This record gives sequence, C-alpha cells and structure tokens, in this order.
Amino acid sequence: MASEPVQVSPRAATAELSATRDGVDVWLAFYNEIDDPALLDRFRGLLSAEERQQEARFHFADDRKRYRVTRALVRTALSRYAPVAPLDWSFATNAYGRPHIAEAHGDAAEISFNLSHTRGLIALAVTRGQAVGIDVENLAVREVSTGIADRFFAQAEVDELATTPPSRQQDRFFEYWTFKESYIKARGMGLSIPLDQFSFHFPHEAAVQLAVQAELGDDAARWNFAQYRPTPDYLLALCVECTDRQRTRPQVTVRKVVPTVAQHDVDLPVLKATL
Repeated sequence: MASEPVQVSPRAATAELSATRDGVDVWLAFYNEIDDPALLDRFRGLLSAEERQQEARFHFADDRKRYRVTRALVRTALSRYAPVAPLDWSFATNAYGRPHIAEAHGDAAEISFNLSHTRGLIALAVTRGQAVGIDVENLAVREVSTGIADRFFAQAEVDELATTPPSRQQDRFFEYWTFKESYIKARGMGLSIPLDQFSFHFPHEAAVQLAVQAELGDDAARWNFAQYRPTPDYLLALCVECTDRQRTRPQVTVRKVVPTVAQHDVDLPVLKATL
C-alpha cells in the first residue's frame, strides 16, 4: 500500500481512527530513517517541557533522537483516536511506573497503549478497554548468553532451550524473551513479576501457550499472544487481554509511520500465535 500523507497539527486534532476492544493497532517507527533536521525540530515542538528536560539527560545522540521520536509518535498517534491535540495529552503512571492516559481526558482515558524500543525501531500498541503489552528486539545487534535463561527463565523453558540446535538458540531465546516481556508489560507490573513463575510452550512452530503458576494469581486463558518480524532483523511480540465477550484472537493492524508525515499499512505474517 502506498504511503499516505498525514498532517497532524500540534494545536488541533480530529480523531480519525477507532480504538476498539476487538482490535489492536501497532505503529512502527524506524527512527534511523528519520534524518530531516527540520522534521526532528518539529517533533521537539510536540514535547512537553518535562519531556524536553528528559531528552536533554540522555548522553548519546541516538538515545536523544529515539526519545524525541518516541514522544512525538505517542502524542500524534493517540490524537488519531481522540480529539485531543498532541501537545495537550497528559499522562500518569501506576505504582510500577507504567504510563497511561490521565483520567482528566475522560473517555479517551479508556485508550490503552504500550511502548517498546530497540536500536533503530520504536513500536507502539494501541487498543481500548483492555491491557496490552508489546516488546521488540533488534536481533542483529543483540547477542545474549543462554546463561541468562538459566538464571531467570522457568525450568521448562531452560530445558527446551538446551535441546535447541546451537544455530537456533539465539532466535529461540528471543522468542521466549519477547513473549515474556510483552506479558509482564501487559500486566503493568514489569519485572516485579518473577520471570520463572510463568512459561511459554510451543506446541508447534506456529503456536504458543502460556502457563502461569498459582502464585501470580492470573488466568493464562485471558491473554492472547502473537509474534511478528517487522524485518529480518527485528522480532516483535504482542500480548492482549481478552475481552469478556471475545476470546478469539484480536484483529491486529500494523502501520509503518513517520510521525506527522506519512504512514502505510504493513502486512506482516504471524509467526506464532495463541491456539
């Protein structure tokens, strides 16, 4: 699908998209592809005073750029779902530091979102009235020791990883890792949830199942998972809470975006999904 222009004013916004309980929109911003100084200045104009101060605290230029694009993405994307100008969004955090739309925004506060970023890519998931978690990893720049799995993963995951051929172990590790990150982010509790108290199983290469220990007080059946590769270098996992009236897999729409400039839908095959 060809790119379509998207102009978002910092002072006015008209909702064009509908965040629903039956679907999730995933926005992908490859920030390394954004190098127009004027555009990056425009993004800075969308940031709050507090966000500008936070941006200045980053030592490395890549981190400052990623942060600026991230905040511009969140503010402009959310303004596609509610008649709130990008500059006017305000946010709060829960007890674990997870951000959400402030209650002062009324009905718009029902919009749920979650962010993830890795070298070169920012991913934003948006839905309504249900928890959502997203994680993305750059496999080209990250290589990990499987000893991390030995220390933090559930025993069933450690055992399965040990039987994986060495050439596949890095990919398999990140399949586990991105699913686990998406789950703890959807729960809104981050690493306060021990990673060894829940586990993922792959009945076959296109399927994933969650198992949760009783200590976590959760029902594995209330979560849907899916995994994608935005490009060969990236792996992305999505965790979405099931609604009371829908237990089937939510409709996921993926869009590649340059905030305030252009977007196009991306047809990504699902690598793994909840049975």
